[in-house]
Amino acid sequence: MSRDLPPLNALRAFDLVARLQSVSLAAAQLHVTHGAVSRQLRVLEEALGCALFSKEGRGLKLTAAGVRLAAVAADSLERLRLVCAELRQGGEDAPFLLGCSGSLLARWFIPRLDRLNRELPELRLHLSASEAEPDPRRPGVQATLLFAEPPWPADLRVFELAEERIGPVLSPRYAGHAALLGAAPAALLGESLLHTTSRPQAWPNWARHNRLDPQALRLGQGFEHLYYLLEAAAAGLGVAIAPQQLVADDLASGRLVAPWGFVETAARLVLWMPERQADRRGEALAAWLRRELAG
Repeated sequence: MSRDLPPLNALRAFDLVARLQSVSLAAAQLHVTHGAVSRQLRVLEEALGCALFSKEGRGLKLTAAGVRLAAVAADSLERLRLVCAELRQGGEDAPFLLGCSGSLLARWFIPRLDRLNRELPELRLHLSASEAEPDPRRPGVQATLLFAEPPWPADLRVFELAEERIGPVLSPRYAGHAALLGAAPAALLGESLLHTTSRPQAWPNWARHNRLDPQALRLGQGFEHLYYLLEAAAAGLGVAIAPQQLVADDLASGRLVAPWGFVETAARLVLWMPERQADRRGEALAAWLRRELAG
């Protein structure tokens, strides 16, 4: 039995037809004729010795063999595309693109960015921020910094940097500030609590840790992103909850206070890098981040 791979063009054509369920649409994407795609499918079926599609009405349906190949082909071709994209960018001579949330970027990373650039000039760091969940597998992204819970994805290198610790914070400008200082955690059951839709379990988890009934919490104003939530807390609009790392500078300056401290969660602040990524600068960045967080 031949151990050679089938032609790459035939695999590309098959992958598109399998995903689009249409020879015509695949041909349009490949900028070739309908007949050219059909010929590539025949070449692939002949090379493998089995049918990959069957007729279903006026369309096509994957056979059992086609389903097996489609799952592997899509993943393999995507990995090949990602590696080629990285090679075109020049490897370690290219800028190092780090993905992270906008809140993490604004409240922790940017205040330390000048020091990082001075201490790791070879990194040539570029930042890509989004309030959506960062995608560590996006082409061109060398690493992603985020809070996440294990288990870790098998196809990513994971550098654990610090445990996540969350706690309530409020501003000295908040109307109930004086009454809450020195009060037991149960005092928050009577407060209107600021919250964020991106972390709906933050307050209930904190309540359970302090042996309080989460159902007794009174959630007030909600915010889509953590950054806005903390700005509202700093403006005296209520009590918010946040990771300790993201309010460390506000606590040091007195802009916010944390009367009940912080409790550890199951999440960790981690740096994720694709396993395919051989850029050694990621390890240097992880070591720098650990030092900053420890300090």
